[in-house]
Amino acid sequence: MRNIVLSILIIIGFAANAQLKVGAEQTNVYLPMLKNKTIALVVNPTSIIKSTHLVDSLKSLGINIKSIFAPEHGFRGDAEAGAHIKSDIDKKTNLPVLSLYGNKKKPSKEDLKGVDIVVFDIQDVGARFYTYISTLHYIMEACAENNIELIVLDRPNPNGFYVDGPVLDPKFKSFVGMHPVPVVHGMTIGEYAQMINGEKWLPNGIQCKLNVVPCVGYAHSILYALPIKPSPNLPTKESILLYPSLCFFEGTDVSIGRGTDKPFELVGKPDFVKGSYEFTPKSIKGVSENPKYNGQKCQGVLLTDFGNSYMPIHAALYLTWLIDFYKESSDKEKFFNSFFDNSAVIQPSFTN
Repeated sequence: MRNIVLSILIIIGFAANAQLKVGAEQTNVYLPMLKNKTIALVVNPTSIIKSTHLVDSLKSLGINIKSIFAPEHGFRGDAEAGAHIKSDIDKKTNLPVLSLYGNKKKPSKEDLKGVDIVVFDIQDVGARFYTYISTLHYIMEACAENNIELIVLDRPNPNGFYVDGPVLDPKFKSFVGMHPVPVVHGMTIGEYAQMINGEKWLPNGIQCKLNVVPCVGYAHSILYALPIKPSPNLPTKESILLYPSLCFFEGTDVSIGRGTDKPFELVGKPDFVKGSYEFTPKSIKGVSENPKYNGQKCQGVLLTDFGNSYMPIHAALYLTWLIDFYKESSDKEKFFNSFFDNSAVIQPSFTN
């Protein structure tokens, strides 16, 4: 029954996708704003119009692009989670790519010199610790400080059909949690930008000159299936749905499948005896080059096996797995690692 219900939801989601238009597809709305302007783009592999990258589309239309800003995982998406991104020249377009996930997270005044408009088009997944919304914050801050307009091309939130988890305590603010929002915040990237502005979360209450091109035909009740993976370790619709709950395990001695073909779809470790699913993490270039328990056989649970009792179908942050593994741990003193402190439920210190 569980499998049938989820299958129906996925079918409904795909049907809704066919009627939906993301912000980037609405060129008739934002191209007039870009005409005769010099622009910079904050983009990654998810920044597509159908199957064409936004950069390629705008260049073919004669838009003057000065530079590209790259978030975590890079412009082309070939860097693993947490890896510093180097500034470079994009081989396909010869445009300069400036890293916002390395030595700096925010464009400098020099980076924005001569830029009239910044366009932000990145697919988010709706979890507080997913770093693209932190990059959005710093882009808004830089635009506000330099009196530059920001256009956000909105995209649906695949976890936008619920809100759950504690609100961040501001004293635990970091790049994996910058704002007092729940773990699963329920907003699209455009709505999130409007909230940053509206709540005056930028320094000293400054506000960015913001223009959001919203999605057409999107409702938060839609189970939206992404046309492209949002980051290397979220390759499937199941991993995206499980991500908010499983990310807490990044602060423990339990593997969530990095270094396998099912990242964020399973949980396990070498000494776990209750699960029946076996896996051996290995190094995968650009995805997980030094995964937890690299080369060691692990045992655990494949959460997308609908025959087990673990996989929920309700819309909720699901912490039962974390609690169960802690209870079964033979060495509870070592269960949590340096990324997980006594405030982890409020501020998990890990990334996608």
